[in-house]
Amino acid sequence: MTRILLYILVIIFILKIQVLTVGCANIVPPEGGYRDSIPPLLVHASPPDSSKNFSEKRISLTFDEFVQLDNWPQNLIMSPTPNTQPAIDIRLRTIVIRLKDTLEPNTTYTVNFGNAIKDVNEGNIAKNFTYIFSTGSTFDSLTLSGRVLLAETGKVDSTISVMLHRNGTDSAVVQEKPRYVTRLDTSGRFTFHNLPAGTFYIYGIKNEGGSYNYLSLDKQLFAFADSAVRIDTSNKPITLYAYREKPPAVASRPGPQIAIGQRGRGGSGGSDKRLKIQTNLSSGQLDLLSNLIFTFDSPLKSLDTSLIHFSSDSVFAPVSNYQITFDSTRKIVSLRHNWKEKTVYNVILDKDFAEDSLGRKLLKTDTISFTTKKLSDYATLKIRFKNLDLSTNPVLQFVQGETVAKSIPLTSAEITQSLFIPGEYELRILLDRNKNGKWDPGEFFGKHLQPEIVKPVSRRINVKANWDNEFDIQL
Repeated sequence: MTRILLYILVIIFILKIQVLTVGCANIVPPEGGYRDSIPPLLVHASPPDSSKNFSEKRISLTFDEFVQLDNWPQNLIMSPTPNTQPAIDIRLRTIVIRLKDTLEPNTTYTVNFGNAIKDVNEGNIAKNFTYIFSTGSTFDSLTLSGRVLLAETGKVDSTISVMLHRNGTDSAVVQEKPRYVTRLDTSGRFTFHNLPAGTFYIYGIKNEGGSYNYLSLDKQLFAFADSAVRIDTSNKPITLYAYREKPPAVASRPGPQIAIGQRGRGGSGGSDKRLKIQTNLSSGQLDLLSNLIFTFDSPLKSLDTSLIHFSSDSVFAPVSNYQITFDSTRKIVSLRHNWKEKTVYNVILDKDFAEDSLGRKLLKTDTISFTTKKLSDYATLKIRFKNLDLSTNPVLQFVQGETVAKSIPLTSAEITQSLFIPGEYELRILLDRNKNGKWDPGEFFGKHLQPEIVKPVSRRINVKANWDNEFDIQL
């Protein structure tokens, strides 16, 4: 009897284990499949890709999965450039191209979709998908490659397009469509494929609103080669430097006269009826290397520096060795002085010291007080360059973010700064053609003047406060 009971208990135990095992298996979700990362693949083209003696008006491209088109009017490039863009339709797995232009004889055409073609499920991109055909019995097979850099920074803007024109007159970039167009990759490089032999004029342009024309001189990035390019089997890579031209000069009437070394009283911005002023002070402190800057919202109509009083310390001891200057916009006034470290200064602006073009003055006299920084807030900097070409009039630029924080013309392969603002800096070398210490853009029409070139230095530097910072840099 005992053996029978033991046998029954064993069977019950086994059955419970099976129930628990099945229960656990039921709550585990099934594993998902692999994510689709393969872009759409072309499985059929009619007419076939790379067709010769092409004379059709309709091209059908069928892929291995459902596809979608992302902003195709901006992505699609057809070369040679048609007068009328083709029409594009999409039907599940098939893209249909309807050509609206009369095709030229014995010409190789390419239709490049850029990044427009994607699959529906995962959005995988068929990058730079290209269909090619020839209206003759052969294909043009020459290439031209190069790079486009931003002249002011040495960096890349991959949204710039590169164009080839047959017409070499300056007006062609404004009035005519280019013959061939290609894009930049992320490193700023470009390649034209399937070109015929011949002479072309090459330009880079930031495509504005779907147009490849140079329409806005001071807003549109533009680049040009110094001479025509002969397309043959021995082409060398071309580098173009893009820039924006200076905005047209606006005539302005002369500003008020400025007196030197005067003293006076003060105020600051307020309501709409009050003259509004901003300064370059930071937390009530002034950089020892800077002037005190007053910036006004509107140009000043009048400025009386005899009503500006400049003093130091809490006892308001008058200071006489200073200069006040006025910029050409009549919106910036600078006070220059040989500042002492960790010293309190006061600027008193009389309520009648200035009036802007809207008739606004200070409502009352007010005082601006500030303290200069300590010498220990600064660093000592020494940089030694190797392979520096002084014949190019190099200017060393210290860059933070997108701002050139400081520029130093280089007259030798070594520079020393006894007071330098600490921080992390990107370095660039400006090749200062006209020796004015700043970057100058190009001027295409008439002059064909290239922009000045800025070359990035691969090494960044971290300048520490209250420290002797020394760097050796290989160019």
